Amino acid sequence: GYRVSLQGNFFGHNHTYITFPEYNPRKHIKLDPPLNIQSNATASKCQIWWSVPWYLVEILQYELQYKEYSMSWEIALNKTPPSSLPQIEIEATELRSGIAYIARVRCKISENEDSYHSQWSEWSQTTVFQRAGVPKLSEKILNTRTMQFLFIPLSFGTLLYLFWNCKLSSRYCCFLTSGQKVSPALTFPLQLLSFSHSIICTMGILR
Repeated sequence: GYRVSLQGNFFGHNHTYITFPEYNPRKHIKLDPPLNIQSNATASKCQIWWSVPWYLVEILQYELQYKEYSMSWEIALNKTPPSSLPQIEIEATELRSGIAYIARVRCKISENEDSYHSQWSEWSQTTVFQRAGVPKLSEKILNTRTMQFLFIPLSFGTLLYLFWNCKLSSRYCCFLTSGQKVSPALTFPLQLLSFSHSIICTMGILR
């Protein structure tokens, strides 16, 4: 260890004051703040990571602070990474959709480290992120798909009705404008072709 003293001349007399009789530099460390803080936000979580000297990675602990971009740091939320790795995740449930957030991080020697002791570093530079929105089908596409799914069973139902109606009326005759008799066997295909054409036109419009 070291002895730290303070010497000065006060009122014409030299005085020496012992400030630290046993000073160990390992116990009084203040580290530089982490560097290159970055973030990547998705719909489910936000990942934040940073850089520290490689020889300090295993003995450091971190504290992350984040807040809404427009708010004061005095009401920011603190979060501690679960390990000594220079990274952390924020779940989407902790973030409001469509709101920009800003985060910063600081570090110090881990409390589990006996050989060294330090105070918190200054805060790092900041990173800005925003929770990504959940992908949704547009209302127009959703309505179109719904109409298509409803139209198909209704079309088949109508076809069955025409077929059944033609079968029941097979004992009757249909007359053309010229007055000639035509059997239902010829009338039904005409009805079917007309209805099929309507279905094709309607499906084209829905697309």
